[in-house]
Amino acid sequence: MRLSTPLPSLEGLKDQARRLRARFEAEGQPIGHSRALELIAAQYGYRDWNTLHAAVGNRPPFDPWLLGSRVRGHYLGQPFDAKVLGVQALTAQPGHYRLTLHFDEPVDVVTFESFSAFRQRVNCTVDATGRTAAKTSDGRPHLELEW
Repeated sequence: MRLSTPLPSLEGLKDQARRLRARFEAEGQPIGHSRALELIAAQYGYRDWNTLHAAVGNRPPFDPWLLGSRVRGHYLGQPFDAKVLGVQALTAQPGHYRLTLHFDEPVDVVTFESFSAFRQRVNCTVDATGRTAAKTSDGRPHLELEW
């Protein structure tokens, strides 16, 4: 089953494979580069690296900072898929962006069992890694983008 997450660029995928190899190496289980590429392809739901490579092609890398981009992540610990409705680079904080996201499905922001409060549109400030500086009581960023 293929993920609906936008695919990274070829360079991004190869970088993931390099990091995966390093992780396996650090745990005493070395793998070859081609095996790492195959594992990355499987993570994205493709049968092999060649199929994933063809799907990605030579398009520009995924850019969550563009209006209309599709993004995925977690908001207050809840998973979401969303469309980017607004982006503003913050000149006072280089590398930080103010985003307006519209979730495909409303996210329940209350963990208490007796009631719920759903949000479908949020504004947040994230750094270049896609995480907010504000954190929940357990130390997790309020919002985390995945890519």
